[in-house]
Amino acid sequence: TFTDAKIDEIVALKPDLVFAFSDIQADITASLMRAGLEVHAFNHRTVAGIFAMIRTVGALIGEPDKAAALSRDLDARLDAVRERSKSLTRRPRVYFEEWDEPMISAIGWVSELIEIAGGENVFADRAFAQAARDRFITAEEVVAAAPDIIIGSWCGKGFKTEKVAARPGWDQIPAVRNRRLYEIKSSIILQPGPAALTDGLEALVEIVLN
Repeated sequence: TFTDAKIDEIVALKPDLVFAFSDIQADITASLMRAGLEVHAFNHRTVAGIFAMIRTVGALIGEPDKAAALSRDLDARLDAVRERSKSLTRRPRVYFEEWDEPMISAIGWVSELIEIAGGENVFADRAFAQAARDRFITAEEVVAAAPDIIIGSWCGKGFKTEKVAARPGWDQIPAVRNRRLYEIKSSIILQPGPAALTDGLEALVEIVLN
């Protein structure tokens, strides 16, 4: 899993290089290094960080040209979505929930992708905090933010729209009143790599622009 690894099985594969992500995997990274493996850990939180990661991976595996080409393609995709979102006369206010207990709002790159797709992250001021605990929010704060759209992406479990809509006081939130609660699978939006800029962004666009 993301927070637990079978070190012996990884070592048995004899990899030339192991990639890890975030301080959450620090213990795994340390164990792999103690086992004698080469490890490169990424710790980015932004769209720019995703592009930097792609270039770094390309350099590490000896394919910088392919990494550069992928970066150009992804950048063009983002520009096309930005251009499309200009047609909106009003940007819908979006609450993105990464976890439910405790409630955690969108991480940096997700917040940026919401903006690119044409939305406005209601908790954008917390998105770039390094620690997840700094993105903890309360149910009352969401009610006060009055989002037009609620998107859930609970890492490792399904988003329960009925459960969310039934939270005390949430019946007054525009998104709940208008039944605009959606799920995006965490595998395409919460992993800070190319998938977030392709499938994840497309899912956001479909929700925000429709």
